[in-house]
Amino acid sequence: MQIGILGSGTVAQTLAQGCLRHGHSVELGTRSPAKLQDFLRRNPGVRLGTFHTAAEYGELVILAVKGSAAEAALGGQTGVAIENKAVIDATNPIADVPPKDGVLEFFTGPNDSLMERLQAAHPRAHFVKAFNSVGAEFMVDPRLPGGPPTMFYCGNDEQAKRQVEHLIRQFGWEPYDVGRATAARALEPLCQLWCLPGFLRGDWKHAFKLLR
Repeated sequence: MQIGILGSGTVAQTLAQGCLRHGHSVELGTRSPAKLQDFLRRNPGVRLGTFHTAAEYGELVILAVKGSAAEAALGGQTGVAIENKAVIDATNPIADVPPKDGVLEFFTGPNDSLMERLQAAHPRAHFVKAFNSVGAEFMVDPRLPGGPPTMFYCGNDEQAKRQVEHLIRQFGWEPYDVGRATAARALEPLCQLWCLPGFLRGDWKHAFKLLR
């Protein structure tokens, strides 16, 4: 597939490398091209563009920006370019304040989610929440003693979810569909839970697994 990734941070770079490794072509959209020059030298197969051009390029789009910047990243022509496409929402609604007792503060409430806000703002795009509940180190081809971890995902469009499920499997995860976009209210707080051992004990080397 042609995959457009919006973002230039560690998550965006990790997912770009993973997509290349698994045979996809990638355009990375950024507002800060200067910060990606070293990355591009190490990954010459990645195209560099704007949010708009990356969204246009992608048959599948990945949103990998800071949560507080997610709505702005999809503004203007970028929002038009994602229409009728699957958009993996890898963001989390983390507030710009320090964690309290190891718990990240969100700018959403318990009966709300960032992905629902994005879906409401762009009803013709097909958002799928995924890759938001683990650190970048384990997003692609995770190697953990307990075997392949579980990647929970949700969204309203079944065809879009099938596209995302395929990528999840390629990246070495067991996919688990938890339903419609409303389920993002449960998936986004997994970020808070995943981060707790890190903030409390410096333990960032873990992932979730559903046992049944």
